Amino acid sequence: MQPMLAEISYRAADGGAVLGSVIAVVCSWQRNRSILWAILHGICSWFYVIYFALTRRGDERKS
Repeated sequence: MQPMLAEISYRAADGGAVLGSVIAVVCSWQRNRSILWAILHGICSWFYVIYFALTRRGDERKS
C-alpha cells in the first residue's frame, strides 16, 4: 500500500511543478512579450510566480 501512496504523492508534486511553469510562462509573456524571458521564467517556475505577484504594476492588476 505504501508504494501506491508514494506514487500518488510524486504525481501530485510533478503536476504542481508543471502548473508553476505554465503560470510563470504566461505571466512572463504578459509582462515582457519575449520568448527567451518566458523560457527562463518557466525554468524558475514558482519562484517567478511569487516574484510576479509581489511586483505587479497597476495595469497588471484585476480591475
